[in-house]
Amino acid sequence: MCPDFGGVRLEGCGFAVFWRVISRLGSAGADARIDAGVNLVTFSCMSDTGARDSASPLRWVLSYLLKEKAVFLPSLVALAFTAVLSLGFPYFLKDLVGNPLDALREGVDAEEVMSGSNAVALKLLAVLALQAFVGFFRVQGFIRSGESALNRLRTDVFSQLTRLPMAYFHEQRSGALSNRVSADLGVLRETLITTVPQAVRQSVILIGGTVAIFLFTWKLSLIMLASVPVVVLAIAFFGRKVRGYSKAAQDSLEEAGTVMEETVQGIADVKAFTNEGLEARRYGRALDGFFDVVKRGAMNRGAFLSFVIFALFGTITFVIWHGARMLASGEVTSTNFAAFVLFSVFVGASLGAFPEIVSQMQQAAGAAERLRELFDEKREREGGDEVGLAGRLAFEGLSFAYPSRPDVTVLEDVSFEVNTGERVALVGASGAGKSTAFSLILGFNEARTGRVLFDGRAADELSLKSIRSEIAIVPQEVLLFGGSIRENIAYGRAEASDAEVEVAAKLANAHDFICELPDGYDTLVGPRGTKLSGGQRQRVAIARAVLADPKILLLDEATSALDSESERLVNEALERLMEGRTSLVIAHRLSTVRHADRILVFNHGRIVESGSHDELIAKQGTYRFLVDTQLL
Repeated sequence: MCPDFGGVRLEGCGFAVFWRVISRLGSAGADARIDAGVNLVTFSCMSDTGARDSASPLRWVLSYLLKEKAVFLPSLVALAFTAVLSLGFPYFLKDLVGNPLDALREGVDAEEVMSGSNAVALKLLAVLALQAFVGFFRVQGFIRSGESALNRLRTDVFSQLTRLPMAYFHEQRSGALSNRVSADLGVLRETLITTVPQAVRQSVILIGGTVAIFLFTWKLSLIMLASVPVVVLAIAFFGRKVRGYSKAAQDSLEEAGTVMEETVQGIADVKAFTNEGLEARRYGRALDGFFDVVKRGAMNRGAFLSFVIFALFGTITFVIWHGARMLASGEVTSTNFAAFVLFSVFVGASLGAFPEIVSQMQQAAGAAERLRELFDEKREREGGDEVGLAGRLAFEGLSFAYPSRPDVTVLEDVSFEVNTGERVALVGASGAGKSTAFSLILGFNEARTGRVLFDGRAADELSLKSIRSEIAIVPQEVLLFGGSIRENIAYGRAEASDAEVEVAAKLANAHDFICELPDGYDTLVGPRGTKLSGGQRQRVAIARAVLADPKILLLDEATSALDSESERLVNEALERLMEGRTSLVIAHRLSTVRHADRILVFNHGRIVESGSHDELIAKQGTYRFLVDTQLL
């Protein structure tokens, strides 16, 4: 069953989807890999890629890093510095390898060679020590700036989600949106903390190493670099296929995650209908689809990796073979040849790392693009006058159909007025449009034609904040957040004191049962309030509404699911709450509506009767039929 919010059972469990998404934002992402130390050889295969490759989404993500420039830019400079220092390793190592060979050939004294080697080793150790020292602060800086940027992004995503219209959440499958946002933020976390630093590091090493090998022997360098265009073309060819398979795999895995979340959420129904096997088969089919896509993608990734390895190592083998001939003929010294080999290893390692870096960047671009789709969604109406309300409202020729079902008219030409302090009951069979009327009052949906009026002014002239701040809601199935009872009551007015919370609880007939709990007002209610009974949850919701002190009160079948004693306590609390307030009550129980000042009878989206209980009984119409058949 979809949760109630604002006195409205939201179609498609839209609020449930929204709540799952925002509750998972803080936990998105995988553990970051910290790159520390000197990498002699790094050959990496391509990782799964995301959907579409676009520079604009990446620039958007990187803009969050630039907001942390006080930490990020110094870390970037330190990273470039340590990357340059890492090139000192092959530079000094060439003397340890090449000079002794030259010395033996030229008959130089061995003691002199050993002394020179010791000096070179000390310089190399000094360079490594400096690199490690700077790297310590560089790693911290990138993690700090990356996580801070991610927190900014999470905050913006959260803010955007809370401002999207309810219609957006109606269209989302339960669990799909939360899984997607969580996965996309995880990809961006990996990119910001690991891939961006790695890309800068490997770029510096690649450029610096390439310059170095040209300085030592340009002939061998040209031969080695001749393989680069071939590898680049291979990346373009295979990368396109890998991205397509990776997108399909990501969608399949998302489907599996959605099945799991829906099953866990509805585990009571799963067990009640003994459908554990059915859900296991659904989950298995989703995983089979994922595995099939992964197998097809693995063939392309394997072919690509095999080609890169063959091209890279084949080129290195040919270059070293040719270099050996040049060394034998005296065209290159052993020191320069050793330098070329060592720097070539670094250049090859950097080049081998770029397929993974590019792949991760492509995946990040796809994730960023999907997140940006959230920001492209139209927000709820903003602006309007900030005014206080007296409590008078009206519907004026209002018709409405849900955007997902534009051909089905839910309300048609509905007009009525509720005066300040008046108590009006909305009755009718299920699906008659009563809850939809509440959603329009709260601004969750907008009328197709006609207007909702507050104190004689059209709703679209007033800000949603000013309207909703004057309305309190007590739904049939109360949504409690997973904190304490005190926090849930204070949700009606966040700045309320503990004393005000207790006064509200007393007026709602909740104080006594709260005091009987082991932790009193600090008792945790559990997920969605599952540790409290239905009547207790209702009284907490009433206390929340009391604390909000609204001008307009919406009650959506607040006692229909309660036992007699709980109903008595809740009705007593509701009577106190409705006193002096404009109240609209949706109810199916005659005891709830018979004392209303006026009753509006809905039928197929229209108001077919209006009057007091006695007047409507005397008419012998729809209301009388509902009473006689116990449909109230």
